[in-house]
Amino acid sequence: MSGRRRRARELALQLLYQRDIAGTEPEEMFARTEEYVNATPDVQEYASRLILGTISRLAELDERLGKQSEHWRLGRMPVVDRNLLRVALYELIHEDETPDPVVIDEAVEIAKKFSTPSSAPFINGVLDGIRRSLYGPREAPMPRRPKPAPAGSR
Repeated sequence: MSGRRRRARELALQLLYQRDIAGTEPEEMFARTEEYVNATPDVQEYASRLILGTISRLAELDERLGKQSEHWRLGRMPVVDRNLLRVALYELIHEDETPDPVVIDEAVEIAKKFSTPSSAPFINGVLDGIRRSLYGPREAPMPRRPKPAPAGSR
């Protein structure tokens, strides 16, 4: 399962990158991206869930990322890093199936594969900082906690 999930995360990153650079709409990406079309149905399903969820909560995700990465404005981040942070943060906050440490580790490994050598530690620090601000420090992996209330619902 983890290999398929990794592939879905990589595919989500690839398509979010395409959307960020070219403004391509999800339906067009799903229909025209060879890697997506040729992926297995379970990879397509999870990648689609990550992509559509990330896009639908982009303002919330970008706000959290902007606060955590105080010395890096989102627009100045490398496009790969920005989109990897977005999709991983979406998964941390809104998907309950994968424990937080696994989500962060997956993002770090994908950064090592697709971005610069300094990206992996940066992504680890930003995501772990957000996780700690949401749930507090954890010494060992624990069951997922309830999702935080959406911004503006207080």
